[in-house]
Amino acid sequence: MKVAKFGGSSVANATQLIKVGNIIKSDPNRKFVVVSAPGKRFSDDIKMTDMLIELGTAYMNGATYEENLIAVLNRFSEIIEDLKVDDSVYTEIETDIKSALAVEGSPENKMDAIKAIGENSSAKILSAYLNTLGIEASYVNPKEAGIIVSDEPGNARILPESFDKIYTLREKEGVLVIPGFFGYSKEGKLVTFSRGGSDITGSIIAAGIKAEMYENFTDVDSVYTVNPTIVKNPKEITTLTYKEMRELSYAGFSVFHDEALIPAFREKIPVCIKNTNNPEARGTLIVAEKEASEKCVVGIASDTGFCSLYVSKYLMNREIGFGRKLLNIFEDEGISFEHAPSGIDDMSVIFRDSKFTAEKENTVVNRIKEELHVDTVSIHRDIAVIMVVGEGLVNTIGVAGKATSAFEKANVNIEMINQGSSEVSMMFGIQASDINDAIQSLYTAFFE
Repeated sequence: MKVAKFGGSSVANATQLIKVGNIIKSDPNRKFVVVSAPGKRFSDDIKMTDMLIELGTAYMNGATYEENLIAVLNRFSEIIEDLKVDDSVYTEIETDIKSALAVEGSPENKMDAIKAIGENSSAKILSAYLNTLGIEASYVNPKEAGIIVSDEPGNARILPESFDKIYTLREKEGVLVIPGFFGYSKEGKLVTFSRGGSDITGSIIAAGIKAEMYENFTDVDSVYTVNPTIVKNPKEITTLTYKEMRELSYAGFSVFHDEALIPAFREKIPVCIKNTNNPEARGTLIVAEKEASEKCVVGIASDTGFCSLYVSKYLMNREIGFGRKLLNIFEDEGISFEHAPSGIDDMSVIFRDSKFTAEKENTVVNRIKEELHVDTVSIHRDIAVIMVVGEGLVNTIGVAGKATSAFEKANVNIEMINQGSSEVSMMFGIQASDINDAIQSLYTAFFE
């Protein structure tokens, strides 16, 4: 049995959903289908989830929301009419939206219920359409599927007891279409995963039913060695390990949500990334292990929007508990860190710039000065992180030298390096303005 997950671009309109129907029909092993909310139909379009957030925000703020509601309903109506699906599906979606707006509880709970309409409606439309093709298909609500999650609105996590119940889905006949992105708490509240969480649902279902393959259909033929908006026509990656994909996803590869692979990884289920618009393409296979290669570097990922806090204190290495005290300050202020390279007298903490407001900056800096009595504390914003990724990287001679030489050729200054903490990646911090030059030079060094 296979689990096939279709992203927002794959269910954006009727044209794309017809392709989805053909893909499902072409392989009887695709018994479980997970769908996202409708994505963009063209570059300037608005994703359905964003439309629903606007609707929910207007409704909860007591503002005029009727135009938002009409826009959402018209989008679904257009898909339903073009697919020639029964009008009862539209009526059901309209009822679902009104029920979501009326949900009681915290604003976060209400917003989760509203956001989930996108995926839920996609699943209902697709299951109805598959039946018109002569495919026995049924919509399965995540509660019925057994997706039990923690009660953390917008950031739900799957609970272990879910998997036994999900396994029983194997007994059902026909194709099961399950909406991604959300589950239900033990108390019966609808709770969403973090943004992009339909990938997580697909991985959870694959792990739960112990699938032979988890196929993730998107709008690219494969994962590329580097961001194709920076380097033209980069090489494709045919095989990746879970660890490599996790590192690449974290540092800017947008094909996968960076937490999505964890359930599949634990069950050692292979994942294949494929293109809805070109389903015959080979795609990229993600596996638990692969054979060693002389070219250990498989990809170069990059992301901007980082910030660095640097502290210096003479004889820091002799002060027991200094690192813990420093990171405790970040914990107290609700800031999670990404990297923490250190020396004998100094230490840097890298974190997302969005989490470090001006107010928090003042609080953190003052606490560091008062509680840790450091010699220097400074903040550096507009940092870009570049990850050179590959299994066996830590044991391969010359990778660091080749990377630093590439930065030199691009005339890019390296602000920090973090190597050794991960067996499959090497992290470089540079100024965000230098990111394109650095990536192009690194690509030339490792792949040309």
